[in-house]
Amino acid sequence: MTAKIGTAPGAPGSRIVGLGHYRPDKVVTNDDLAKIMETDDEWIRARVGIAERRFAAADESVASMGAQAGAKALAEAGLQPEEIDTVITATCSLDSPAPHASTQIASLLGIHAPGSFDINAACAGFCYAVAAADQAVRTGASRNVLVVGSEKLTDWTKSDDRATAIIFADGAGAVVVSPSDEPGIGPVQWGSDEDHTRTIRIEGRNGHFIQEGQTVFRWATSAIAPVAIRATRAAGLELSDIDVLVTHQANLRIIDAIAKKIVKEGGRDDLKVGRDIVTTGNTSSASIPIALDRMRAAGEVSSGEVVLSVAFGAGLTYASQVFVCP
Repeated sequence: MTAKIGTAPGAPGSRIVGLGHYRPDKVVTNDDLAKIMETDDEWIRARVGIAERRFAAADESVASMGAQAGAKALAEAGLQPEEIDTVITATCSLDSPAPHASTQIASLLGIHAPGSFDINAACAGFCYAVAAADQAVRTGASRNVLVVGSEKLTDWTKSDDRATAIIFADGAGAVVVSPSDEPGIGPVQWGSDEDHTRTIRIEGRNGHFIQEGQTVFRWATSAIAPVAIRATRAAGLELSDIDVLVTHQANLRIIDAIAKKIVKEGGRDDLKVGRDIVTTGNTSSASIPIALDRMRAAGEVSSGEVVLSVAFGAGLTYASQVFVCP
């Protein structure tokens, strides 16, 4: 072969330049759930740390919520829809597999003819999607990428199942990833555990979420902190360089266990930890951007701080990377 394939000029690095989120208006408390199943506020708080969660309205969808979050991320980035050339959506809760969410979100936002695709890595999806956006920008395949994590998990949850209905919720978060002379997103560390593929699952196309909670808890509290540590080192940083830890908001006890291990291995005592699970619930691939944006809104996190993100979910899949907060 004598012909040589050329490549597009990329950027030295990429950076998150905009962030936004959307939570539905309907608040569902633990007392509300106690009316339809055998549970109570104390039982739920003790096991998962959730006080309330948000449920989407019947006319809200993965795409509509994703567009709401995406519009906020675009506004913060100072970009117009025509400046976005790629849309990537992380979701595991579309009501139909076709058309995919990214093309619907692009249409709602007036983004013309972007490259668009969805990623289903369950609750790890946002980290996977950010990694894909970072790589697309650095290789020259894309310039400005809208990354969305959006879930309507209540469509796939049995409303009186105490193992899942107390946990899952709805919402969306989004970021814009753009070129940067100095890298603002570290290398992703990702993988999966083939021994636990069915611990979180939906049986058949008309089924509901089934979760083996104790198995997931033991796995997450032992396997995930090392992934986050590897991501920190892959970025050329020490754990003491990390300002903010935002994990997938699965369970407050899991979040606290991961944070404790990070601090024990060299993280700072003043490490800021996202605990949005308490008032938002588990929104799967949307949970990290929602949690981070709400921390910013509360004044807990500032632009320029170093964020360590790590997510895990059905598969069991996991992913982690460091990035600079916009």
